[in-house]
This record gives sequence, C-alpha cells and structure tokens, in this order.
Amino acid sequence: MTKSQTLLTTRVLPATWLISDARNDAVLEKALDTLPRGSGFVFRHYHLPTPQRHARFKVLAHIARARGIPVALAGDPARARDWGADAVYGAPSQVAGAHGLIRVATVHSLRELGEAHRARADLVMLSPVFATRSHPGAKALGPMRARLIARHAQVPVVMLGGMNARRARAMAPHGWAAIDGLTPS
Repeated sequence: MTKSQTLLTTRVLPATWLISDARNDAVLEKALDTLPRGSGFVFRHYHLPTPQRHARFKVLAHIARARGIPVALAGDPARARDWGADAVYGAPSQVAGAHGLIRVATVHSLRELGEAHRARADLVMLSPVFATRSHPGAKALGPMRARLIARHAQVPVVMLGGMNARRARAMAPHGWAAIDGLTPS
C-alpha cells in the first residue's frame, strides 16, 4: 500500500498546507523540501495553460511524494484522478464528485460550510481569515468570525488567508495553509 493510499484509508489529514501560486512558483521546490513531514501541498497554478500546468504538477508532485507529502490538485476531480493527485481542492460543488480522492473544500461562509458538508468534504479550508495579498481588498473574516464558522464544522478546518505559524497557534484550528507564510524568501 502506498503512502497516498494509507492516507486515504486512515484519513489522516495534514494540518499544514502549502498552496501554490504564480507568486511562489520559483521557490516551490525549496518550500517543499522545507515543509514539515505530514504537511500537504495544493497545486493551483491557474495561470498556466494545461500542458505546462501538467508538466509543472508532475515535477512538484514527485518532490512532494518523495517526502511523503500528499498532493491536491485544484479544479476538476477527473483531472485530479488522471494526473495522480491524492486530493482535489475547490469549491464544494467541485469536490462533490471526487470519489476515491481526499476532498478539500474551500469555504468563505457558514452557507458554504453547509455546502461542503453536503459535498462530503474531508477537510475545509476557511478563508480569508486575515487580509491577504492573494485577494487584495477582499473583506477578511477576522479571527472571531472564522472561529465561529469553524465551530460548526463537522470535518477538520484549515485556516487560510494571511496565516502564519504564530496566528495558527492563536487560532487553534486543525491546521493552517499559506502561500507566503510557508514560502522561503
């Protein structure tokens, strides 16, 4: 049984997740090498055309898997399966049909949390908790509202958006995710 299959069987879900973005692409290899064991990796790279996106995914997934880090592909569950991802990442409606994959649903409200539960998400990423460079000017949930939404979750909650290790310790969710907060300078 592979590490990915074990992860799927036992549902041991990472508490720390590195999220890929055009901004951190140049340092992702180094970031994956320095992630703590037991972390997860979400490959987004929406900015790339499909052939280049697939090629980049294969390179980074190989590095991640060599370290026992499960890989989530943002978007379509069928593509995630075809590309050999361990998980699919996206809106509750996207992850609903992801049979055989870990379902990581993105949520921004109590309503979306309910949608994630109906989609049978295994984990939710709640965002944006704090202001973030990924969505300049977007209204952040703030720590109090994020905690309130998280209390209603029936699955582990990973907080995203302006997160770092210090903020994660103060918030005490299942875990946290970041683009900049987990990327070496």
